[in-house]
Amino acid sequence: MTYQVPQHIDKDKIFIVKKSEIEGRLEPDFYKPSIATLEKKIRSLSTKKLRSYAQSFAGGATPSKRESEKYYSDPETGVPFLRVQNLQTTGELCLDGCIYINEDTHNGLLKRSQVSEGDLLVKITGVGRMAIASVAPKDFVGNTNQHMVVIKTGDSSISKYLAHYINIEIIKQMTSKHSTGETRPALDYPSLKNIPIIEGLDFSCIDAAIKIKQVKEEKAQQLLDNIDGYLLKELGIVIPSNDIVSINDRVFIHKLRSLERERLDSSYYDKIYYELIDCLNNGTYSMEPLGKITSFLSVGQTPKTDCYSEVKTAFAIIKAGSYSGFELDLDQTSYTINKQPYSVEKGDIFILSAAHQAEYVARQISYLYDTPKQNTSFVGELLCVRANSSIDSMYLYSLLSTNIYKTLLNREKRGQTSHLYAQDIRRILIPVPPPEKQKEIAMHIEDLRLQAKTLREEGNIILDDAKRKVEQMIIGESM
Repeated sequence: MTYQVPQHIDKDKIFIVKKSEIEGRLEPDFYKPSIATLEKKIRSLSTKKLRSYAQSFAGGATPSKRESEKYYSDPETGVPFLRVQNLQTTGELCLDGCIYINEDTHNGLLKRSQVSEGDLLVKITGVGRMAIASVAPKDFVGNTNQHMVVIKTGDSSISKYLAHYINIEIIKQMTSKHSTGETRPALDYPSLKNIPIIEGLDFSCIDAAIKIKQVKEEKAQQLLDNIDGYLLKELGIVIPSNDIVSINDRVFIHKLRSLERERLDSSYYDKIYYELIDCLNNGTYSMEPLGKITSFLSVGQTPKTDCYSEVKTAFAIIKAGSYSGFELDLDQTSYTINKQPYSVEKGDIFILSAAHQAEYVARQISYLYDTPKQNTSFVGELLCVRANSSIDSMYLYSLLSTNIYKTLLNREKRGQTSHLYAQDIRRILIPVPPPEKQKEIAMHIEDLRLQAKTLREEGNIILDDAKRKVEQMIIGESM
């Protein structure tokens, strides 16, 4: 007599698999009835595999960060080096926060993973959603790391169709099933190449949704772009033009006796910094050093590799990847087996304090809105700024997030690997209006950010609804 699972039991949590159905995988999730049924349906409707559309598959590599000067470059002269955060479920590439490699690396070490117009890019490793797909835009030239695959189809329209297909939720569920690994899941090449493709689907509703989403994203960005101007106007700060057009603007003399401690790098004494500081000093309100208005100012500590935990422990740790827009996502933390030296608090501000490319130091600044659980710490690549009772934390965060303060913070980086240290930013001057003015400014800026967030969420909902329509066309209402 065969045992039957009671009807009231969730069949995705308790189920029976016949020995004959075992495919060499012993993970229970691999055999979830809902996913198995879904995959069977998709395979019955498909006529080709992903490999049928590919002229080639290629993966990249990550050049050594310890030799950043050898491999990496700046946005002006470098080649975009794509990472999984540059992929989007819209099928488009997002180059915000993109890093760059030099031409020699692009044409040498990473020649096999070059990306060009119309190429399909698919995420195959890493936490979070598997198999996110994007298409390289017109005239694009770039490269990629080992966490995604470059698929050359020879036709941008084919790549776009495949990207839309891979990015719908039911295909994500199916491909994720075939990934392996706990801490860093991976989709191997055979599984990727064998993704079943259903031809002839109408993605016009998704294309229309993406256009609406883009409009909302643009409106959201306009709101965020207005923050700097509003804040500086309220503080009576007028920023000079930083257009450098003549040799006299690029060459300057600095007296030896006025050199800052051990800073001998010429860029530190660029005239633009002194112009910015003069503008701050000429504002409406008195200035205080950052160190005087903070109760805690320190970089974190990154645990050794073997101190991380694959399961949730009592010791969460915030990492650079926990950054989500202008806020920290506590659902994107890692976990350690030991308590770390510093604990975070609600209202803490985090600045990216280390990067293999100097220009990215201090460009990523985020705010902790939520109350963290006890013993939550942060890694050494982040610098925590905690406001004391004399300053509103949201006001301080908004100020540090302006372009002028990102520039001044970035100036303080030091070392070949570009680090930002607490002792170097303690002297940065901060305008301190009366408490009621701080609250007024903070509330207005928070409202702008909330409006922007709402617009973006609306765009995401519209896109998700369009994708569900396509899913219903594939699987029908019965599933």
